[in-house]
Amino acid sequence: MGTARTIVLELRDKLAAFIANGDFKAGDKLPTEAALASKYGVSRTALREALKLLEQSGTIYVHHGKGRYVGGIAELKVERPITLFESVTALTRGNGYDPTNKVLSIAEQQAPAYISEALKIAPSDRVLRLERIRMHRDDVLMYCVDYVPRQLISDKIYDVEWSDSLIALLESYGHKATMSSATAAAVMLPDDVVAANNLEEFGPAFRIVETVYTAAGEPIVYAEDYHRGDAFEFSFVRS
Repeated sequence: MGTARTIVLELRDKLAAFIANGDFKAGDKLPTEAALASKYGVSRTALREALKLLEQSGTIYVHHGKGRYVGGIAELKVERPITLFESVTALTRGNGYDPTNKVLSIAEQQAPAYISEALKIAPSDRVLRLERIRMHRDDVLMYCVDYVPRQLISDKIYDVEWSDSLIALLESYGHKATMSSATAAAVMLPDDVVAANNLEEFGPAFRIVETVYTAAGEPIVYAEDYHRGDAFEFSFVRS
């Protein structure tokens, strides 16, 4: 059984999907608390917490004394929004590419202080540093560096297949990623990366720095991904 927080988050996602996939329009009234609690088999307390999260995001709004209604933002749909959590492999496929991952290096090392802090590990703990290029046929799409706490991978690093989805790999070891916190900026690739990998034609990049978490809030990946500027387009809704 999940924690109370996990149950609320899962319920929020189910309610959001219920609204998005139903025949609701902005301004439509939602079913009553009693009906929703019965539909999902949850307590009124958990339901109210999940509804509160949807209210905070603008998906629903409240008319006090009348009920809850679908917000206008619920009708705004974008293709592959930047807020959608998914593996980089899934993201690349979702943008119409058939990606292959070229592993440049895999090494065990002591983490820099900022990575230890992000992954909530002791300064003396070891991490795995995975450096890869994501390609579509002969075209380089992304340059990626991922850091994973060494303790999460029980096998010897050279016995592991690192060219597939890292998120799927971690799940196979019992660490399922469900969410992340990220920042993004337009940058150029670092000069040493360009020189070492013959990436002079890469051009401007969209750099996403991301910490990936399990549902319980355990950080399992610190990632720095450089998306080639002319190869990706990100969508979002502002509210």
